[in-house]
Amino acid sequence: MADLFENPMGLMGFEFVEFASPAPNVLEPVFELLGFTKVAVHRSKDVTLYRQGGINFIINNEPKSVASYFAAEHGPSACGMAFRVKDSHKAYALALERGAQGLDLPTGPMELRLPAIKGIGGAPLYLIDRFTEGKAIYDIDFEFLEGVDHHPVGHGLTLIDHLTHNVYRGRMSYWADFYEKIFNFKEIRYFDIKGEYTGLTSRAMTAPDGKIRIPLNEEAAGGGGQIEEFLMQFNGEGIQHIALLTDDLLASVDSLRKAGVSLMKAPPATYYEMLEERLPGHGEPVGELQARGVLLDGSSEHGKKRLLLQIFSQTLLGPVFFEFIQRKGDDGFGEGNFKALFESIERDQIQRGIVGGA
Repeated sequence: MADLFENPMGLMGFEFVEFASPAPNVLEPVFELLGFTKVAVHRSKDVTLYRQGGINFIINNEPKSVASYFAAEHGPSACGMAFRVKDSHKAYALALERGAQGLDLPTGPMELRLPAIKGIGGAPLYLIDRFTEGKAIYDIDFEFLEGVDHHPVGHGLTLIDHLTHNVYRGRMSYWADFYEKIFNFKEIRYFDIKGEYTGLTSRAMTAPDGKIRIPLNEEAAGGGGQIEEFLMQFNGEGIQHIALLTDDLLASVDSLRKAGVSLMKAPPATYYEMLEERLPGHGEPVGELQARGVLLDGSSEHGKKRLLLQIFSQTLLGPVFFEFIQRKGDDGFGEGNFKALFESIERDQIQRGIVGGA
Protein backbone atom coordinates (compact mmCIF):
# COMPACT_ATOMS: atom_id res chain seq x y z
CA MET A 1 0.00 0.00 0.00
CA ALA A 2 1.34 3.45 -0.87
CA ASP A 3 1.64 6.25 1.68
CA LEU A 4 -1.84 7.18 2.86
CA PHE A 5 -1.28 10.55 4.51
CA GLU A 6 1.40 12.68 6.15
CA ASN A 7 4.03 10.59 7.93
CA PRO A 8 5.79 12.96 10.38
CA MET A 9 7.35 10.11 12.39
CA GLY A 10 8.83 8.46 9.29
CA LEU A 11 7.13 5.12 10.01
CA MET A 12 8.24 2.19 7.86
CA GLY A 13 6.55 -0.93 9.26
CA PHE A 14 7.01 -3.23 12.24
CA GLU A 15 10.56 -4.13 13.29
CA PHE A 16 9.97 -6.72 16.02
CA VAL A 17 7.67 -7.95 18.75
CA GLU A 18 9.24 -8.61 22.16
CA PHE A 19 8.01 -11.46 24.37
CA ALA A 20 8.59 -12.52 27.96
CA SER A 21 7.37 -15.26 30.29
CA PRO A 22 7.50 -15.64 34.09
CA ALA A 23 8.50 -19.30 33.62
CA PRO A 24 11.39 -20.56 31.46
CA ASN A 25 11.00 -22.58 28.26
CA VAL A 26 7.40 -21.53 27.60
CA LEU A 27 7.93 -19.24 24.61
CA GLU A 28 10.66 -21.16 22.79
CA PRO A 29 8.62 -24.32 22.01
CA VAL A 30 5.69 -22.20 20.78
CA PHE A 31 7.91 -20.19 18.43
CA GLU A 32 9.51 -23.35 17.10
CA LEU A 33 6.06 -24.83 16.41
CA LEU A 34 5.19 -21.64 14.54
CA GLY A 35 8.25 -22.15 12.31
CA PHE A 36 10.66 -19.70 13.92
CA THR A 37 14.36 -20.47 14.37
CA LYS A 38 16.73 -19.21 17.04
CA VAL A 39 19.23 -17.21 14.98
CA ALA A 40 21.07 -14.92 17.44
CA VAL A 41 21.72 -14.22 21.12
CA HIS A 42 22.37 -10.88 22.80
CA ARG A 43 25.99 -10.13 23.60
CA SER A 44 25.41 -9.28 27.28
CA LYS A 45 21.76 -10.00 28.17
CA ASP A 46 19.58 -13.10 28.36
CA VAL A 47 17.80 -12.07 25.17
CA THR A 48 17.29 -14.23 22.07
CA LEU A 49 16.27 -13.45 18.50
CA TYR A 50 13.91 -15.86 16.74
CA ARG A 51 13.24 -15.25 13.08
CA GLN A 52 11.15 -16.46 10.15
CA GLY A 53 11.34 -14.65 6.82
CA GLY A 54 11.29 -10.95 7.70
CA ILE A 55 9.61 -11.46 11.11
CA ASN A 56 11.64 -10.78 14.24
CA PHE A 57 10.44 -12.17 17.57
CA ILE A 58 12.61 -11.33 20.58
CA ILE A 59 12.49 -13.37 23.79
CA ASN A 60 13.63 -11.31 26.77
CA ASN A 61 14.54 -13.53 29.74
CA GLU A 62 16.68 -10.86 31.40
CA PRO A 63 15.94 -10.82 35.18
CA LYS A 64 14.76 -7.58 36.80
CA SER A 65 14.06 -6.06 33.39
CA VAL A 66 10.95 -4.20 32.23
CA ALA A 67 10.06 -7.38 30.32
CA SER A 68 10.37 -9.57 33.42
CA TYR A 69 8.09 -7.30 35.44
CA PHE A 70 5.58 -7.23 32.59
CA ALA A 71 5.57 -11.04 32.40
CA ALA A 72 5.18 -11.35 36.19
CA GLU A 73 1.99 -9.30 35.90
CA HIS A 74 0.57 -10.63 32.63
CA GLY A 75 2.02 -14.12 32.13
CA PRO A 76 3.65 -15.26 28.88
CA SER A 77 2.91 -12.44 26.47
CA ALA A 78 4.04 -9.83 24.01
CA CYS A 79 5.72 -7.33 26.34
CA GLY A 80 6.82 -4.77 23.74
CA MET A 81 6.90 -3.94 20.04
CA ALA A 82 9.00 -1.84 17.71
CA PHE A 83 8.17 0.43 14.79
CA ARG A 84 10.69 1.16 12.05
CA VAL A 85 11.33 4.89 11.60
CA LYS A 86 13.61 6.91 9.33
CA ASP A 87 15.34 8.71 12.23
CA SER A 88 14.81 7.33 15.73
CA HIS A 89 16.10 10.41 17.59
CA LYS A 90 13.89 12.80 15.63
CA ALA A 91 10.92 10.46 15.99
CA TYR A 92 11.48 10.09 19.73
CA ALA A 93 11.75 13.86 20.25
CA LEU A 94 8.58 14.42 18.22
CA ALA A 95 6.74 11.69 20.16
CA LEU A 96 7.59 13.41 23.46
CA GLU A 97 6.56 16.75 22.01
CA ARG A 98 3.20 15.22 21.06
CA GLY A 99 2.57 13.91 24.57
CA ALA A 100 4.18 10.45 24.68
CA GLN A 101 5.81 9.26 27.90
CA GLY A 102 9.45 8.33 27.38
CA LEU A 103 10.89 5.16 28.90
CA ASP A 104 14.46 5.13 30.16
CA LEU A 105 15.47 1.52 29.60
CA PRO A 106 18.84 0.45 31.04
CA THR A 107 21.61 -0.46 28.58
CA GLY A 108 24.97 -2.05 29.10
CA PRO A 109 28.36 -0.83 27.86
CA MET A 110 28.84 -0.82 24.07
CA GLU A 111 25.10 -1.37 23.54
CA LEU A 112 22.71 0.63 21.45
CA ARG A 113 20.22 2.76 23.34
CA LEU A 114 16.87 2.03 21.76
CA PRO A 115 14.47 4.98 22.14
CA ALA A 116 11.13 3.84 23.55
CA ILE A 117 7.86 5.32 24.72
CA LYS A 118 5.17 3.87 26.97
CA GLY A 119 2.69 1.85 24.91
CA ILE A 120 -0.28 -0.45 25.50
CA GLY A 121 -0.39 -1.84 29.04
CA GLY A 122 2.78 0.09 29.87
CA ALA A 123 4.81 -2.03 27.42
CA PRO A 124 7.69 -0.34 25.60
CA LEU A 125 7.08 0.87 22.06
CA TYR A 126 10.55 1.09 20.51
CA LEU A 127 11.52 3.38 17.63
CA ILE A 128 14.15 1.69 15.46
CA ASP A 129 16.09 3.22 12.55
CA ARG A 130 18.81 0.56 12.23
CA PHE A 131 17.23 -2.25 10.23
CA THR A 132 19.15 -2.58 6.96
CA GLU A 133 20.96 -5.89 6.48
CA GLY A 134 24.40 -5.81 8.09
CA LYS A 135 23.70 -2.59 9.99
CA ALA A 136 20.63 -3.62 11.98
CA ILE A 137 20.38 -3.52 15.76
CA TYR A 138 20.91 -7.31 15.74
CA ASP A 139 24.23 -6.97 13.91
CA ILE A 140 25.47 -4.70 16.71
CA ASP A 141 23.92 -6.03 19.92
CA PHE A 142 23.58 -9.73 19.01
CA GLU A 143 25.82 -12.59 17.92
CA PHE A 144 24.39 -14.75 15.15
CA LEU A 145 24.66 -18.50 15.63
CA GLU A 146 27.05 -20.31 13.31
CA GLY A 147 25.59 -22.29 10.45
CA VAL A 148 22.06 -20.89 10.90
CA ASP A 149 20.20 -19.20 8.04
CA HIS A 150 19.63 -15.57 9.08
CA HIS A 151 16.19 -15.58 7.41
CA PRO A 152 14.80 -19.12 7.71
CA VAL A 153 11.74 -19.92 5.62
CA GLY A 154 9.92 -21.86 8.36
CA HIS A 155 6.25 -22.25 7.43
CA GLY A 156 6.51 -19.51 4.81
CA LEU A 157 5.48 -16.64 7.08
CA THR A 158 7.09 -13.42 5.88
CA LEU A 159 6.04 -10.25 7.74
CA ILE A 160 4.01 -8.93 10.68
CA ASP A 161 0.75 -7.74 9.10
CA HIS A 162 -1.03 -6.34 12.16
CA LEU A 163 -1.57 -6.85 15.86
CA THR A 164 -4.58 -6.07 18.00
CA HIS A 165 -5.05 -4.34 21.36
CA ASN A 166 -7.79 -5.39 23.75
CA VAL A 167 -8.69 -2.45 25.98
CA TYR A 168 -11.03 -1.72 28.87
CA ARG A 169 -14.49 -0.41 28.05
CA GLY A 170 -14.32 3.35 27.66
CA ARG A 171 -10.60 3.29 26.79
CA MET A 172 -10.78 2.71 23.03
CA SER A 173 -10.92 6.44 22.32
CA TYR A 174 -7.87 7.00 24.52
CA TRP A 175 -5.78 4.54 22.51
CA ALA A 176 -7.15 5.72 19.16
CA ASP A 177 -6.19 9.27 20.15
CA PHE A 178 -2.74 8.00 21.25
CA TYR A 179 -1.95 6.58 17.81
CA GLU A 180 -3.57 9.48 15.98
CA LYS A 181 -1.88 12.23 17.97
CA ILE A 182 1.62 10.75 18.17
CA PHE A 183 1.95 8.77 14.93
CA ASN A 184 -0.80 10.23 12.72
CA PHE A 185 -2.65 6.92 12.43
CA LYS A 186 -6.12 7.07 10.90
CA GLU A 187 -9.17 4.94 11.60
CA ILE A 188 -9.96 2.98 8.44
CA ARG A 189 -12.50 0.47 9.74
CA TYR A 190 -15.11 0.44 12.50
CA PHE A 191 -16.91 -2.73 13.62
CA ASP A 192 -19.85 -3.04 15.98
CA ILE A 193 -20.49 -6.74 16.39
CA LYS A 194 -23.17 -8.40 18.49
CA GLY A 195 -23.41 -12.08 19.22
CA GLU A 196 -26.19 -13.97 20.98
CA TYR A 197 -25.12 -12.79 24.43
CA THR A 198 -22.18 -10.42 24.07
CA GLY A 199 -20.70 -7.86 21.72
CA LEU A 200 -17.67 -5.78 20.94
CA THR A 201 -16.64 -2.67 19.07
CA SER A 202 -13.40 -2.43 17.13
CA ARG A 203 -11.60 0.51 15.54
CA ALA A 204 -8.94 -0.50 13.01
CA MET A 205 -6.10 2.01 13.01
CA THR A 206 -3.58 2.22 10.18
CA ALA A 207 -0.30 4.15 10.07
CA PRO A 208 0.63 6.62 7.29
CA ASP A 209 3.00 4.07 5.75
CA GLY A 210 0.15 1.57 5.32
CA LYS A 211 2.31 -1.16 6.87
CA ILE A 212 1.46 -0.82 10.57
CA ARG A 213 -2.10 -1.81 11.39
CA ILE A 214 -3.53 -1.94 14.92
CA PRO A 215 -7.20 -2.80 15.51
CA LEU A 216 -8.46 -1.75 18.97
CA ASN A 217 -11.11 -3.98 20.58
CA GLU A 218 -13.46 -3.00 23.40
CA GLU A 219 -16.22 -4.96 25.16
CA ALA A 220 -19.76 -3.83 24.40
CA ALA A 221 -22.04 -2.69 27.23
CA GLY A 222 -23.16 -5.60 29.40
CA GLY A 223 -19.77 -7.25 29.73
CA GLY A 224 -19.00 -10.93 30.22
CA GLY A 225 -17.73 -11.41 26.68
CA GLN A 226 -14.43 -12.40 25.13
CA ILE A 227 -12.71 -9.02 25.49
CA GLU A 228 -13.53 -8.92 29.19
CA GLU A 229 -12.37 -12.53 29.56
CA PHE A 230 -9.06 -11.62 27.90
CA LEU A 231 -8.59 -8.61 30.20
CA MET A 232 -9.26 -10.78 33.25
CA GLN A 233 -6.91 -13.57 32.13
CA PHE A 234 -4.23 -11.17 30.93
CA ASN A 235 -4.61 -8.94 33.99
CA GLY A 236 -4.89 -5.78 31.94
CA GLU A 237 -4.84 -4.26 28.49
CA GLY A 238 -2.50 -5.74 25.92
CA ILE A 239 -1.82 -7.40 22.58
CA GLN A 240 -4.52 -10.00 21.91
CA HIS A 241 -3.22 -11.50 18.69
CA ILE A 242 -0.47 -11.05 16.13
CA ALA A 243 -1.19 -11.55 12.42
CA LEU A 244 1.58 -12.93 10.21
CA LEU A 245 1.64 -12.68 6.42
CA THR A 246 2.30 -15.47 3.96
CA ASP A 247 2.35 -15.60 0.16
CA ASP A 248 0.68 -19.05 0.15
CA LEU A 249 -1.70 -19.56 3.06
CA LEU A 250 -2.81 -23.05 2.05
CA ALA A 251 0.79 -24.30 2.03
CA SER A 252 1.54 -22.47 5.31
CA VAL A 253 -1.53 -24.02 6.97
CA ASP A 254 -0.49 -27.50 5.86
CA SER A 255 2.98 -26.88 7.30
CA LEU A 256 1.60 -25.44 10.55
CA ARG A 257 -0.76 -28.38 11.03
CA LYS A 258 2.03 -30.87 10.30
CA ALA A 259 4.14 -29.18 12.98
CA GLY A 260 1.29 -29.58 15.47
CA VAL A 261 -0.04 -26.02 15.74
CA SER A 262 -3.62 -26.02 17.03
CA LEU A 263 -5.80 -23.97 14.69
CA MET A 264 -9.26 -22.61 15.36
CA LYS A 265 -12.15 -24.96 14.56
CA ALA A 266 -13.40 -24.57 11.00
CA PRO A 267 -16.67 -22.70 10.45
CA PRO A 268 -19.77 -24.73 9.53
CA ALA A 269 -20.21 -26.02 5.97
CA THR A 270 -22.80 -23.31 5.31
CA TYR A 271 -20.00 -20.71 5.49
CA TYR A 272 -18.37 -22.24 2.40
CA GLU A 273 -21.70 -22.85 0.66
CA MET A 274 -22.39 -19.10 0.88
CA LEU A 275 -18.99 -17.95 -0.41
CA GLU A 276 -20.02 -17.72 -4.06
CA GLU A 277 -23.07 -15.68 -3.09
CA ARG A 278 -21.01 -13.36 -0.89
CA LEU A 279 -18.00 -13.12 -3.26
CA PRO A 280 -19.25 -14.03 -6.75
CA GLY A 281 -16.47 -15.10 -9.09
CA HIS A 282 -13.82 -15.11 -6.35
CA GLY A 283 -12.01 -17.99 -8.09
CA GLU A 284 -10.57 -19.56 -4.94
CA PRO A 285 -10.67 -23.37 -4.48
CA VAL A 286 -13.52 -23.68 -1.99
CA GLY A 287 -12.86 -27.35 -1.27
CA GLU A 288 -9.23 -26.60 -0.43
CA LEU A 289 -10.26 -23.72 1.84
CA GLN A 290 -12.91 -25.82 3.59
CA ALA A 291 -10.55 -28.77 4.11
CA ARG A 292 -8.23 -26.45 6.05
CA GLY A 293 -10.79 -24.16 7.70
CA VAL A 294 -9.42 -21.11 5.89
CA LEU A 295 -11.70 -18.04 5.80
CA LEU A 296 -12.14 -15.88 2.70
CA ASP A 297 -13.14 -12.23 2.59
CA GLY A 298 -12.83 -9.17 0.39
CA SER A 299 -14.76 -8.04 -2.68
CA SER A 300 -15.24 -9.17 -6.25
CA GLU A 301 -17.46 -6.46 -7.67
CA HIS A 302 -17.27 -5.43 -11.34
CA GLY A 303 -14.75 -8.16 -12.03
CA LYS A 304 -12.16 -6.61 -9.69
CA LYS A 305 -11.10 -9.18 -7.12
CA ARG A 306 -9.61 -8.00 -3.85
CA LEU A 307 -9.34 -10.97 -1.57
CA LEU A 308 -8.02 -11.84 1.87
CA LEU A 309 -7.48 -15.37 3.20
CA GLN A 310 -7.07 -15.91 6.94
CA ILE A 311 -7.04 -18.49 9.72
CA PHE A 312 -6.44 -18.24 13.46
CA SER A 313 -4.59 -20.39 15.94
CA GLN A 314 -6.01 -21.47 19.26
CA THR A 315 -4.69 -19.48 22.21
CA LEU A 316 -0.99 -20.39 22.52
CA LEU A 317 0.35 -18.00 25.20
CA GLY A 318 -2.24 -17.54 27.93
CA PRO A 319 -5.14 -15.81 26.12
CA VAL A 320 -2.90 -14.66 23.23
CA PHE A 321 -3.22 -16.25 19.78
CA PHE A 322 -1.86 -15.80 16.25
CA GLU A 323 -3.44 -15.15 12.87
CA PHE A 324 -2.09 -16.27 9.51
CA ILE A 325 -3.11 -14.15 6.55
CA GLN A 326 -2.65 -13.86 2.79
CA ARG A 327 -3.60 -10.67 0.98
CA LYS A 328 -4.60 -10.65 -2.67
CA GLY A 329 -5.21 -6.94 -3.09
CA ASP A 330 -7.46 -6.51 -0.04
CA ASP A 331 -6.19 -4.19 2.71
CA GLY A 332 -8.96 -4.89 5.22
CA PHE A 333 -9.10 -7.09 8.29
CA GLY A 334 -11.58 -9.69 7.12
CA GLU A 335 -14.66 -7.71 8.15
CA GLY A 336 -16.90 -10.37 6.64
CA ASN A 337 -15.18 -12.98 8.81
CA PHE A 338 -14.90 -10.85 11.93
CA LYS A 339 -18.44 -11.66 13.03
CA ALA A 340 -17.93 -15.36 12.26
CA LEU A 341 -14.78 -15.36 14.39
CA PHE A 342 -16.55 -13.48 17.18
CA GLU A 343 -19.45 -15.92 17.16
CA SER A 344 -17.15 -18.96 17.17
CA ILE A 345 -15.33 -17.64 20.25
CA GLU A 346 -18.66 -16.86 21.89
CA ARG A 347 -19.87 -20.44 21.21
CA ASP A 348 -16.75 -21.69 22.96
CA GLN A 349 -17.50 -19.37 25.90
CA ILE A 350 -21.08 -20.69 26.05
CA GLN A 351 -19.81 -24.29 26.09
CA ARG A 352 -17.46 -23.39 28.95
CA GLY A 353 -20.25 -21.65 30.86
CA ILE A 354 -18.61 -18.22 30.67
CA VAL A 355 -21.63 -16.53 29.08
CA GLY A 356 -25.25 -17.40 28.42
CA GLY A 357 -26.32 -18.31 31.91
CA ALA A 358 -24.98 -21.89 31.66
